[in-house]
Amino acid sequence: MLMETKMIDTSTEFIHQFVETVPEGERIRLCIQCGACSGACPFGFVMDFPPHGMIAMLRAGMLDDMLKSDTAWMCVSCLACTQVCPAKIPVTDGLTTRVKEEMLLAGNVPTELQDALEKAQRYFNPLGESPRKRAEWATKLEPEITIMAKAKRPVDVLWFVGDYASYHPTARSATLALTKILNALNVDFGILGPEEVSDGDSLRLAGESGLFEMMAEKNAKAFEKYEFNEIFTSDPHAYNALKNEYPRLDISYPVRHFTQFFVERLEQIQPLLKKNIDANVVFHDPCYLGRANDIYEEPRQLLQSIPGVELVEMSHTRENSLCCGGGGGGMWLDGFRWEKAEARISEWRVREAVSALGNHETTNESGRARILAIACPYEAPRFEDAIKSMPSAEGLIVKDIAELLAESMGV
Repeated sequence: MLMETKMIDTSTEFIHQFVETVPEGERIRLCIQCGACSGACPFGFVMDFPPHGMIAMLRAGMLDDMLKSDTAWMCVSCLACTQVCPAKIPVTDGLTTRVKEEMLLAGNVPTELQDALEKAQRYFNPLGESPRKRAEWATKLEPEITIMAKAKRPVDVLWFVGDYASYHPTARSATLALTKILNALNVDFGILGPEEVSDGDSLRLAGESGLFEMMAEKNAKAFEKYEFNEIFTSDPHAYNALKNEYPRLDISYPVRHFTQFFVERLEQIQPLLKKNIDANVVFHDPCYLGRANDIYEEPRQLLQSIPGVELVEMSHTRENSLCCGGGGGGMWLDGFRWEKAEARISEWRVREAVSALGNHETTNESGRARILAIACPYEAPRFEDAIKSMPSAEGLIVKDIAELLAESMGV
């Protein structure tokens, strides 16, 4: 027999828990095995059990057989499967995340991811950086950044900076740009600094719900110590966690992504945009800004407000955008996924950007830059690495929207 072990009781228990604990989880029973979810999955072609196959295996009572394969880790939690499902089954937040949780419990986890999870447990961030260095980017800045524990005063806005925006050298440039813009707008803001820990959303999507809850509770204790009116963040994953996941743990605060925050202040920003940015620009929709939270217009409004910018759309855009490959633990699974697929989603996306913007020679003749604009700290290192490996992408520049705004403002 092809499949000798059939754990019907285990699969039945999994489905029961799925239906009882996942919002809209009962919709899994509506699956008609159309395969749309697997067709939309960027790595479905290398999975032993792509999303619709996972549901089929559960129905057949073969959860344990499915857990012997490691290809569920190819899932980047990009929500493309959920987006196209005609039955509106919560495939990403429910099914694939729960399968990853079972795989963690079974000990079937890639070494790269295991290392990141251990670092998160020890240092409260998956990069393994010291919590004491979390606000190191803010040292020697003028005016001095308000760190809540030192200032001991209320602020209007609490900036949840996030892991990559705090630690990663490539992402930090956007963090500094945001600081300059907030100061130019006279926003009264503060940061938690060493008291901030990972938002935990990518850990949750990688199956570590317990670690996610621990991170959420630590952040909640820090929030409770201070007075502020709202939370501001540049990280779509942190935004998603604070807006949609923390409230399930009774941790609820008003939160906005920086693109929402700045669009509300566009009348104040526009007179400050004095320098032309002569560039053709494409915008990459982050999965957890777009598909997860329906924020599509605000980033484009900001880009179109910058003098000299001509916004061009890629072939996959808005709800059909390609993922950068960093979600669902993808930031820590590049080696594993390359071994399985010999492909990187970040390179597919850069190829689309190059196609939409035209080749390097044409751009040189026009004197206009080619820019891939982003709005997530995960994306800069991924796309910049992809550009280095692709001769056709020579001259393509990756810039966060905050960096473009700050450049046009001359700050």
